[in-house]
Amino acid sequence: MPDLEEPADGAAEGAAGEPAPETDAERRRRRAQFLRDLNEAKALRERVQPRRARAARMRQAMRMRTFRW
Repeated sequence: MPDLEEPADGAAEGAAGEPAPETDAERRRRRAQFLRDLNEAKALRERVQPRRARAARMRQAMRMRTFRW
């Protein structure tokens, strides 16, 4: 069964030799996009399930109040 996570052009890079190393700028760009998507997903979940989101915020607030520094 083929690995679905690997892009199709990755196979061509592997056949030609070593794949080009990822630069810091590319990594930061991918990370920023991931964090934007994550925040968007969290906001959507809060809009779709407001009661559950409120309960989660209350639980987090309780954890922070009872946390010992």
